[in-house]
Formats: sequence, C-alpha cells, structure tokens
Amino acid sequence: MKEPDGRSRRCLLKASSLLGLAAAFRPATIGEAFADSRIAGNEDTMTRTGATQAADKTTIRPFQVNVPEAELTELRRRINSTRWPDRETVTDESQGVPLATIQELARYWGTDYDWRKCEAKLNALPQFITEIEGLDIHFIHVRSKQENALPLIVTHGWPGSVIEQLKIIDPLTNPTAHGGSASEAFHLVVPSLPGFGFSARPTASGWGLERTANAWVVLMKRLGYAKFVAQGGDLGAGVCTVMAKHAPPELLGIHTNFPGTIPANIARALQCGDPPPSGLSADERRAYEQLTNLFAKKRAYAQMMATRPQTLYGLTDSPVCLAAWLFDHGDGYGQPAAPITSAVLGRTINGHSAGDLTRDDVLDDFTLYWLTNTAISAARFYWELHLNLYNAANVSIPAAVSVFPGENYQAPRSWTERAYDKLIYYKKVDKGGHYAAWEQPQLFSEELRAGFRSLR
Repeated sequence: MKEPDGRSRRCLLKASSLLGLAAAFRPATIGEAFADSRIAGNEDTMTRTGATQAADKTTIRPFQVNVPEAELTELRRRINSTRWPDRETVTDESQGVPLATIQELARYWGTDYDWRKCEAKLNALPQFITEIEGLDIHFIHVRSKQENALPLIVTHGWPGSVIEQLKIIDPLTNPTAHGGSASEAFHLVVPSLPGFGFSARPTASGWGLERTANAWVVLMKRLGYAKFVAQGGDLGAGVCTVMAKHAPPELLGIHTNFPGTIPANIARALQCGDPPPSGLSADERRAYEQLTNLFAKKRAYAQMMATRPQTLYGLTDSPVCLAAWLFDHGDGYGQPAAPITSAVLGRTINGHSAGDLTRDDVLDDFTLYWLTNTAISAARFYWELHLNLYNAANVSIPAAVSVFPGENYQAPRSWTERAYDKLIYYKKVDKGGHYAAWEQPQLFSEELRAGFRSLR
C-alpha cells in the first residue's frame, strides 16, 4: 500500500480538528418540552391546547409562558449552592471563563435577576404552537399593520433563542416608527428551533437542517403566506441555506449575516493547515487567516456537541455550568462571545461593544435554556448537522448578505458572489458581530429592509 505523502497525512490529521466546520439539528414534542420541564402555560391554556390538538394536530394554538414560582426558587437555590473550583492558574481568560467573572454573574442571577420581566415581554407578543411532522413547534407571529407587508421567517442560532430576535420585531413590523417607510414592513414569524426553548425536544434522531427547512415552509404556508422570504444567522443560516437549495416556489429569497462562502480549493487548504494560497486578495487573505484561527482554537465546544452531546449532563444539573458553557464559546474574550462578555461585565472588552445587549438579555436566554431543560436537545442539533456552514452555499435563488465586523470571519465579496448565484445585496457594515440582531437591532433591521427591497 502506498504511503500517503506529507500533505495527505496533514489533511488526515487535521480532519478531526475540523469537525466544527459542520453542525446539526433534531426534533422534539411540545407537550413533552413543557410537561417534562414543567413550563407549560397556565392550566386553562394547557387544557385548551390538549383539546384542540386532539381535534386537529395541524391547528395553530395560542401559547403563553407561565413558569411556576417553585421552578424559579429551585433555580436560585441551585445557583447559590454551586460548588466552585479553584481559580484559574493564569491571569487572563485563556483557560476559560474566569472564576471571578462567573461568580459575579451567578451572584446577580441568584439574587437580583427577575425572569418575570422576560416572561412579560414574551407574553406581550402573539405566541403559538403547531405540530409539524409529529413535533410541536413554538413561534412568535407578529403581523404588520401594513397589509402589503412582506412575510419573513427569521431563524435563531446557538446559544440563542427567540429572545435573540425580540428587539427586531417592532423595527421590522412597524418600520415608520424606526426610520423606515411603510413600504418596507414585514409580517414576522420567529420560530424556536426543534429542541430549543418552547419547541418540543426530539425523542428520535432525524430533525436536522433538511427537516427543519421543510417544516418552516409548511409553517409559513399554514399561516397563509403564499410567498415569503427567510433570514438566518449561525445555525439559522444553515436552515436558510437548505431552504434556498430546495428552492420551494413560495420562497422569494434569503438574507444571511452568516454566509457560507469558502471556495472548495480554499476549504481543502484550510483542512490541511496550509498557509494562505498565493494569489489571494487582501480581503481573501484576511478571511483565510480568520478561518485558520477559528478552526484551530475556537471550535472545541462545537466538536463536543457534534460528537458527544449526551455526555454534557452537567448542563442540565447545574445552572452555573450551563451559563459558563453558553457564555464562553471556547474563545475567551474573542468573537463570537465578546459582546456577551461586554454585556455581562458592563464594559467593552477588546473593542467588542455589547451594543444594545444587556446582562439581563443574556440571562433571559440562559434562563430559558434552564427552565425548558433544552441544553442537551439543543446540543444534539450540532450532532444532526451534516452541512458545512462555512463552505460555499451554492444556492441559485436571490440572496442578500450583510457582513458584520465582529463575525467569525468577514466573507469577501469575491467569495460571496461565487457562492450565491443571484446575489442581490452585499454590504460590509461598520458595527455588530455574530449576534447581530441582539447586538445591533436597529442596524440589523435596516439591513433586512435594504436586502429584501428588490424582492417586494
């Protein structure tokens, strides 16, 4: 048998470290997600839901959040009973979330934080549940007062939830109050991914990007939308990509702030750990260096969830363990966690502003994961992912791309034009990062208005 050459051997050695290039999704059951985590709505709401479901599983049922006070008391007890390790043996964040940082966050979470404020925000919005392919899907649905508004479905990522999108709802559905025109309004649908938040937790494998993308088309048609557009970042970008690849006739186009653009030859060089290929432009070389750093140093959490999600039992047993896992991203004070760190610490870290993101916003999201017991089901989403989110999307329907300076890498226009055959919009904006809708809701909303303008 022929001995592999040096480059082939390096490719083989690098392959395992690049599992983070792919990620995944799966299903659940809404009744389960609520019953098991004891977060069902009030008793009357649950009774109505059960009766309606028995009559017609495709019915769209109203939903409200009403967490029992005992659950919040138990959360605070667990936070305040945390068994702490020794402090890190370094003076920076290179070993993970510093002890002093997580202890201060836990102190606030266990004493001063008020989940009821988040609950009130959610319940002020029209929330619903409907069953698709045997799985209950939770979603927020806000129709604009403008009847000719463009229907839009926006998909969150990890470690996000629908809480990521709360601040863009009014700017998108009511643009005249936020510097836009009535003609730029959207009817907005914001679903919880399978196994996340108030969507049900899958009890069997198979709810990956493909099934989720199909479910979103079913959902939009069930809501009466004959034509619509889709948006996503992080894992939500994967959903949009698959929707675009399927190209259902109802889908007019997509927008993403996390574009998949890496050309095949560049992907091979990255996989082998090669230096930047010759002939790259300045933008392409910078992107190559960002990606090299990303795959070498910042994907351990993704590799764990993509290969051994069930092993992460501590995320369901300790709220502080869960918070540290969601908070860190394995990248210290770099992207994509830097704005979250800035929000939690109340000061700008390494030049990465929190923008509109606050400490309470972050804890709203963490608390949602805890109360719904979805840390493991959300992690399995990565295990289900069989699409490389970074590689060229290769979709042929109209696509708009916004490149934020704090993203994992800044997609060059040259790569983007090759990855999206009908690129209708491309812009590099001047602020914001991986969680653009959370960090810069006004700017993010303006990008969506501009990106989809030609499709109205």
